[in-house]
Amino acid sequence: MCNAIAYDYGVHLAINNKCWIKRDPFVESLLEMPWKRGERIPTNLIVGFLGSGKTTAITNLIEQRPDNEHWSIFVNEFGTVSIDHALVDSNTEEVAVEKLGGGCACCTMSFAFKPLLAQFIRRSKPDRLILEPSGISHPAKVVDILRSDDFSGAIDLRNIICLIDPNEFDDARWQKSEVFQDQVQLADIVVLNWTDVREREQIERCREWVASFNPAKKVIVETKFGVIDSELLDLEFMTTRFPLFAEAHPTPSDRMAILAGGTGSLNAGASATQEIALDRKPEPHHPLCFPNQGTDFLGCGWIFHIDDVFDRNNLFDLLGAIRGVVRLKGVFRCQNDWWTINRTRQTTDFSKSTYRRDSRLEIIFESDLLNWDYLEESLIECIKK
Repeated sequence: MCNAIAYDYGVHLAINNKCWIKRDPFVESLLEMPWKRGERIPTNLIVGFLGSGKTTAITNLIEQRPDNEHWSIFVNEFGTVSIDHALVDSNTEEVAVEKLGGGCACCTMSFAFKPLLAQFIRRSKPDRLILEPSGISHPAKVVDILRSDDFSGAIDLRNIICLIDPNEFDDARWQKSEVFQDQVQLADIVVLNWTDVREREQIERCREWVASFNPAKKVIVETKFGVIDSELLDLEFMTTRFPLFAEAHPTPSDRMAILAGGTGSLNAGASATQEIALDRKPEPHHPLCFPNQGTDFLGCGWIFHIDDVFDRNNLFDLLGAIRGVVRLKGVFRCQNDWWTINRTRQTTDFSKSTYRRDSRLEIIFESDLLNWDYLEESLIECIKK
């Protein structure tokens, strides 16, 4: 049986766990043609580990956008069900948002990243481009793509800004993480976030650790609520930085075979496009479920029908009680309004949301201890009859 899934950049066919991508000549021309406006696009990467506050920081930067500029925001998420794009979506036509879910742009989804980004640039024609890689992405691979011949004529890569939660710094597992270390290593500017709710001694230890990287950081700032001064985007530095662990998150070799016209097995990362499968839509009380697995993490996402209305208290009690969560994000239609839940290991935040398309949830774990079917049943029980 053949399942056809539409991409923005071509057609993907999965047959008996083998896949072929029919290369779209338009995509190839997108990657070959220089940027026609005669100037390169100022581009920034906002990086940081899961829960560091990247999406909130980008939302704050959007509020500082000059009135005469059109900004484009490219969001990459490990989870298949995109949540961050719903949180970043702006009400102004001057801000365009594109998403790539289902894995990291640096590895499992690298085969999709380049053509999707190229088309996004062509379509949105931005005065500034901001990219938010997944919290577990290795930034070196993304930087390599942006500086490659395909994009160097269109993109002027400026400062890489890394957000850190000092509380996560205290976790020995993150300090030893190659991805976490290189997010800091490659950053031109490091922002210590959440400083209003972290101990001063903890913040100082984190600052000392960041200052120990070589080359030294020119700017280390402290903030709360992800507030970043937009002037940091264009500060000029002459420092060249190289990754400490360039081979972290290797790109699967079968991706190269796919792009070359061969065949290869689809792994979990390629399931990003399940969300836009033409023949799958959620029904009331019957959500779509998208499990996802990466190198070190497991995830699962759900999309609910827009008519599913949740009991807010029961829902938030359920989501706040789940153990072992690395990251949890969701947008839900509740009795009287739409709400966002944003949870890390230590904190849980709730806020009203302007997103109205559907209810959706994405959870990331380090282990497979959670029974997804049981959780789905519990979520459905929170829907008002």
